[in-house]
Amino acid sequence: MLEVTFFEDSRGRLSSFLATGHVEIPETSSDEYSLVCAAVSAILQAARAGLEHHVKVPIDVMMERGDMRVRWPEQSRVDPSVQAIATTARLAVEQIAHQYPSHVRYWLESDDDA
Repeated sequence: MLEVTFFEDSRGRLSSFLATGHVEIPETSSDEYSLVCAAVSAILQAARAGLEHHVKVPIDVMMERGDMRVRWPEQSRVDPSVQAIATTARLAVEQIAHQYPSHVRYWLESDDDA
């Protein structure tokens, strides 16, 4: 199971996301399930790249096998480009989670640390 949580700060602005897990693919499964994990990963990696290289936000990244957390600083959360990138990623992951609920879980939560 792949679990993705997007976090909002106390002002309701997206502040970070966390992805954990992997879509387990049974031997008898079709390739569509491997594409689910790859799609979510690509969306989140694209968001990271957009924040880092396009908007040039100094993000905090934690990546380990099966885990990825990206957080951006509070002062950048008002930037329309940051919000556009983060919101697009959130909406895309949310849509995939609705299409494949047995493989992807999606949450939007408050970030107590933000």
